[in-house]
Amino acid sequence: MRIGISARIYHPHAGARGIQSKSLQYLEQSVAHWAMSRDVMVFMIPSVNSDGQVYRSNIRLSDYAEYLDGLILQGGADISPQCYGEEPLHPDWIGDRVRDAYEMELLHEFIESGKAVLGICRGAQLINVALGGSLYQDIVLQVEGAASHVHEDFDHHAHAVTWNDSSVFSKLYPGLAGGRVISIHHQAIKALGRGLRVEARSVEDEVIEAVRLETKPYVFGLQWHPEFHSPGAPDLLDCIPILDEFLDAAYGQRWWNRRAGTRKSGILDAVKGSFPKGLFHWPFRRYLPFRG
Repeated sequence: MRIGISARIYHPHAGARGIQSKSLQYLEQSVAHWAMSRDVMVFMIPSVNSDGQVYRSNIRLSDYAEYLDGLILQGGADISPQCYGEEPLHPDWIGDRVRDAYEMELLHEFIESGKAVLGICRGAQLINVALGGSLYQDIVLQVEGAASHVHEDFDHHAHAVTWNDSSVFSKLYPGLAGGRVISIHHQAIKALGRGLRVEARSVEDEVIEAVRLETKPYVFGLQWHPEFHSPGAPDLLDCIPILDEFLDAAYGQRWWNRRAGTRKSGILDAVKGSFPKGLFHWPFRRYLPFRG
């Protein structure tokens, strides 16, 4: 199975030299290894910038959506508040409009191809914003009585999440109503995007911690970092069932494509009618320089 992971983007600073003077695209090793723990081939998907200096033989982001079986949107920089109609409340929260544009286009192409998508931390927020939702720019500033969701301990900081009996987590974790997860985020989902439902919340302040698209294809967002959960850690939620469910969804679509004799043709027609009205009217396409 072939799973694509969106790239983090490093933008060069003024006056930098050497490698730091270049635009870099990269994966965090932990998220790649987490996916590879299930015998999955992982591919980083580079942004496709039509203004780049190198001729790319007309490769488009849609070509990756056609070739790969699923997509993981990894964590990283803030999402620009301008993507959901707000101005930054602090200079440090301007986000990364370049990465926003690239990942929204990538998400759009995978959904149109009927492929499974899993968003982690920033990835969950991007799914929500791409579907018309909004974010709290800063939890401490904007959520009354907020607990700490980010800490100097970084990937050792955990807090409790909970879900109800109607959540998919109740099926993935029979007999459990919640668990502890690694949390590293100062932004969070505010207004839900179209077609999304809440699957889990923080115990202390009810901040949304997981969302799912209610219709096909499989689109799931986790606010926490499952790739930072050590296998067998007694005090953390075992996130392998989440990975297995995502891969099962990706494999199921792959099987269907092969049975139909095509990887893309006809898939959109088959699933598009199941989406909430307006889902494919992507409000941010005018911001997208990456015309994959």
